[in-house]
Amino acid sequence: MAAGWKQWWKTIEQGAQPVSDRLVELAGIQPGQRVLDLATGIGEPAVTAARIVGPTGRVVAIDQAPQMLTIARERAASLGLQNIDFVEMDAEALEFPAYVFHGILCRWGLMFLPNLPAALRRMRGLLTADGRLAAAVWGPPANVPLITVAMNTVRQQLQAPPPPPGVPGPFSLADVTALEQAISRAGFTGIRSERLTVTFEWASAEAYTGFQRAIAASIKTLLANEPIERQEHVWRAVTDAARNHAGSDGVLKLRNEAICVTARR
Repeated sequence: MAAGWKQWWKTIEQGAQPVSDRLVELAGIQPGQRVLDLATGIGEPAVTAARIVGPTGRVVAIDQAPQMLTIARERAASLGLQNIDFVEMDAEALEFPAYVFHGILCRWGLMFLPNLPAALRRMRGLLTADGRLAAAVWGPPANVPLITVAMNTVRQQLQAPPPPPGVPGPFSLADVTALEQAISRAGFTGIRSERLTVTFEWASAEAYTGFQRAIAASIKTLLANEPIERQEHVWRAVTDAARNHAGSDGVLKLRNEAICVTARR
């Protein structure tokens, strides 16, 4: 789906930038520090952090999708940032020396890790004594129309059941209490969480559908075995559902809930 993310990155980042800004703030990122960004995708919040740590600092941004990292490198280069290393690596198999990062960031990545407890313990071991973890996950499905307007419509059209409990996915960490407990069990202290409203905008319901067609891998998977005619029917239903959220001018503005959590080593 990397090509879709490249096509729509301005829409994504215009909406998501407040989350990147808040994560680097919560992590206390300062000039000269070393920062790790997990599941960076097309380069956030790595780019935001790189601007803060400056030429005397360093950001290491990892993702297991090389195509996404290619886009991230292009973006960083276009911004003149030379203090980011983009590395292909699994967030559950971090290969770095201990105690090397002042901050670890992750924007909408933790909820996709199959073995979150082990990953959190490894993250803690990479932080300096006063280092912080700052991560964002999605709130409950009802509060994230960015995803559910399309996903719920597709599932209804295909009469597909929701994924079973415990399976990694966009809402698997929407329970704040469970998330904080997982971080605490990994040894972190000073755990705090807050909710942040994230607004994404499209010129029309059709544009929203185009966005979902380009970047929603889970929907592509659900539709993969359907005839083309059936797929097109489902996508038209998505457009109809999105239109219910548009303003009188046809513009679609979806307000979503993100949960930002921070903790000290």
